[in-house]
Amino acid sequence: MMIDDHAVPRTMSPSGGSTNEDDPIEYAAIYARTSSSSQRFGYSIGEQVDRCSKQCEQMGWNVTFVFTDEAESGRNTDRPKFQEMLDRARAGCFDVVVFWKLDRFCRSLVDLVKTEERLNEWDVSLQSVTEYIDTTSPVGRFNFRNLASAAELESDLTSQRVRMGMHGLAKEHKWPNDKPPLGYEKTSEGKLRVLADEASVVKTIFRLYLREKSMPRVASLLNESGLRTKAGELWCRQSVRKVLTNEIYTGSYQVADYHAQVEDYRILDDTLFAAVVETRFRYQHQKGRMERVRKQRKAERILSNYREWRDL
Repeated sequence: MMIDDHAVPRTMSPSGGSTNEDDPIEYAAIYARTSSSSQRFGYSIGEQVDRCSKQCEQMGWNVTFVFTDEAESGRNTDRPKFQEMLDRARAGCFDVVVFWKLDRFCRSLVDLVKTEERLNEWDVSLQSVTEYIDTTSPVGRFNFRNLASAAELESDLTSQRVRMGMHGLAKEHKWPNDKPPLGYEKTSEGKLRVLADEASVVKTIFRLYLREKSMPRVASLLNESGLRTKAGELWCRQSVRKVLTNEIYTGSYQVADYHAQVEDYRILDDTLFAAVVETRFRYQHQKGRMERVRKQRKAERILSNYREWRDL
């Protein structure tokens, strides 16, 4: 589809005025959104745009802009192309925004109502391909708010189901994604199983850090020895830190708001892990001691100057 970034704005139409109930809609913008990276491909964006285009064709509207936000949450309006769409609407570049479904446009009732009010100020209407939305009439606006409420309820229920699912998964000590930490593999039951070879690497990283006391140095030594990360990449400070700060290696399992001690997941003893924690925060402890010493010296210096001044 050809997108005209220099479309003739509504205010320059032959009728000489902005679009209202007496002026026909001429120019349309399409908005489409996906909520996760897994939806970037397949039907989602392309199908949304295609169905919106057919709707505009049936209505006799010229599509001048297509705005698409990929892998963006609909819980707020802080989306790049959504904001660009608002800027173009304010500039009078189109008369109506067409989208496939209301929850693709916005899921928060508050944001949705505010957006509709702003678009209404600029004489821009909204239309959904799959729901009846006509924001130019009182009845249409009433229906619009009912649909908005339903979209928000659906979003809240989905979030609740996700939280409940995560909690149920955690109670069974299952891993929440397909990327277990270094040292483990994910079983068919969804739990972690210690891999001896990788567990050996984990222990090596902790012991190297106690010796070198430097994450970049540990990363360099690992790379020199030919060892790679779980993803097969070179080690760096951040990847070393990710290992050193992961309490799962002591069997401390934490997912969502659930915590349990799972000895089957243990790779390190508590003493080694605690020693690494102490080493990582050694400068903070030293800083605190240095501050106390520095303050004491400053107080002694001030007192000495005072005594000299008083000739004591």
